[in-house]
Amino acid sequence: MSNFDAKIVDLASAVLLAARRQALKKCVFSKHIDKTVQKTVITLKSISGRLCLQAESFYADNKARHENIAPRSESLPRLCELISSCMQVNLITTAGECEYKASRSGKITLIGVSNLVSKLNSDGIDKAQIGKNNNEKNYIITADAPFLQYLGVSDKNGRVHDKKQSKFRQINKFVENVRDIYPHLPKDGALTVYDLCCGKSYLSFAVYHYLKNVMGRDVKMYGVDLKADVIEYCNTVAHDVGFDGLSFYCADITKYECKDAPDLVISLHACDIATDIVLDKAIAENAKVILSTPCCHHELNHKIKCKPLSFVTEHSMLRQKLCDAATDALRLKRLEANNYSVVAVELIDPEETPKNILLRAFKKPATPANLKRCEAARQEYEAARLFLLGEI
Repeated sequence: MSNFDAKIVDLASAVLLAARRQALKKCVFSKHIDKTVQKTVITLKSISGRLCLQAESFYADNKARHENIAPRSESLPRLCELISSCMQVNLITTAGECEYKASRSGKITLIGVSNLVSKLNSDGIDKAQIGKNNNEKNYIITADAPFLQYLGVSDKNGRVHDKKQSKFRQINKFVENVRDIYPHLPKDGALTVYDLCCGKSYLSFAVYHYLKNVMGRDVKMYGVDLKADVIEYCNTVAHDVGFDGLSFYCADITKYECKDAPDLVISLHACDIATDIVLDKAIAENAKVILSTPCCHHELNHKIKCKPLSFVTEHSMLRQKLCDAATDALRLKRLEANNYSVVAVELIDPEETPKNILLRAFKKPATPANLKRCEAARQEYEAARLFLLGEI
């Protein structure tokens, strides 16, 4: 191992130790010297009953390649090679984290490895989740679902296209959230679902498939969007795959009249204030459950004039992050003011997309106590809004 810096060897040894203790969550290699490689992620996998480290490298040509590495001392040189091929490595375990950085001049900094190794060698550490080689077995929506082929996510053999891997994971993660909220939906009768600002409607098809074909429910589902060509395409796909209860309409959702009261309203990445329009519509229609993933947040960024927060807003990047968080917090507070219990959750790993916040809301009974809380939330919402706009 004399060819490698001692800090590289220390980090590689820590990766192997974390793997052997089954505490490895992931090890992310970024800022590759070879610019054709975007990043490499190592995770624990169980393949044919044996534990291994699977390195998945993502390339600029949108292709991904896998390498399986045995968690044994003989693999130390290969891990050292991977570490030395990039400028930053983040090792994340159930016992803690450490970070490796290399400068252009060759200076190496390794932060937290000694403390991490000490914790990994201690008793009672939590074990990480170990994936299987074929992760598809764990997906609610499998790659061979016919609608995925029609939408161009997978091929006729049921294999997800390389460029659609992220979309496939996103679809399944959203459906996992539908599974989680399913107990809050009516237990009998047909379910009524709306996908507002549905776009190409990946989620419409996935949610309909889950509720209809996996859960065995009668479903009436409507997708609404302004793009006429996309709506025509989605109706054709729904017809071709036999989704008789799924239909799409070209309309402005502010003027669209819902055919039935919604049990569930969903929306994925409605741009900027379109998310607010979706939420307003869902509130007006008294939706029982709302699942909305916002996209870009520009409105508040243009309007914020809050002097006490000027130390943040004078920096454009921090200003945007503040407005992103504040906008979604205001949305949740507005939902609370309309008698919803709310939570913001992570939709998908932020490494997949920065647009990864899911707003989840459940309609509460109109009891006197709940309505009193609505009024308090309404006052909090208005006070926060005026504060951010510099009007108080």
